[in-house]
Amino acid sequence: MASAASSAVLVVLLFVAGCEAGVSAAPAAAAAVNETRFRPGEELRRYRRVQALLRRLNKPALRTIQSPDGDLIDCVAAHLQPAFDHPRLRGQRPLDLPERPRGHRRRPNETTDAGVQLWAASGASCPEGSVPVRRTTEEDVLRASSVRRFGRVPTARVRRDSVSGGHEHAVGYVAGDEYYGAKASINVWAPEVSTPSEFSLSQIWVIAGSFGDDLNTIEAGWQVSPQLYGDSSPRFFTYWTSDAYQTTGCYNLLCSGFVQTNSKIAMGAAISPTSGYKGGQFDISLLVWKVIKHAFIPLQPASRSINLICNSAFTRRLVEQSIDLGLGAVLGLVSIHLPE
Repeated sequence: MASAASSAVLVVLLFVAGCEAGVSAAPAAAAAVNETRFRPGEELRRYRRVQALLRRLNKPALRTIQSPDGDLIDCVAAHLQPAFDHPRLRGQRPLDLPERPRGHRRRPNETTDAGVQLWAASGASCPEGSVPVRRTTEEDVLRASSVRRFGRVPTARVRRDSVSGGHEHAVGYVAGDEYYGAKASINVWAPEVSTPSEFSLSQIWVIAGSFGDDLNTIEAGWQVSPQLYGDSSPRFFTYWTSDAYQTTGCYNLLCSGFVQTNSKIAMGAAISPTSGYKGGQFDISLLVWKVIKHAFIPLQPASRSINLICNSAFTRRLVEQSIDLGLGAVLGLVSIHLPE
């Protein structure tokens, strides 16, 4: 109580002294104003950058679906999704999906479970010819360190070991042979993170190149990232880069790269249900394979194909070479296994 009174008295005395001294206090007051003043030109430029990004990402919707968690899912014409902003794809339309690898062909009685994501739990889906795209909000962009870095991972995330600048992770991987695809079943949890800037994920990681400036990756799994999504729900995500996370690549559909083909799964949308300790266990299955005769690499979750990624997004390493396969977990408590 005494310390609070002392602080109050100190503030009053400084204010009175400033009034009596007049001129002597003016420079200090002016300096304080300069440090905290509103800069309308700078703020206006940032506002315009944010709005321009939102116009680029949020395409006209044929239908909008309200998710129970507050997300808005826009059903966008497949040929108008962000991937087709790329100069090499502009004006084109998604290709037919290639045939699955031997041993992974669709079974006659195979079904698709639309309840894997919250927005589709009621049976909602996008009409034929459109794809679900999570709407990006102004709040999403403002949580990023900058408009330019929105939707990208920290640039330091390029090592396989367990200690790298505060980035704790574990990776199991295979390399040295010729691999042209992989499948993984990943248990889905909802781990807590300490701060909004932290994230936790579990993923399949397809890589080529070295851990320098030419690392090429295709990544898919689930992640908890309050900074990216504004909450702590585990969400299905994809990521790609062709230069070790420096200037290329992004999450989900936040830049040109992945081409969405499925009308029942939205990248960046929350997954439900999730696993619990001594409770039910739930997982997602991911299949990635390389198609030589097409310029695309398909990514397929569970029993449905969802995306193709254009080879032109990568350097020659991922396009022409075999790949290394990794299963990784970052920060969260996860359980991962490769199916037999």
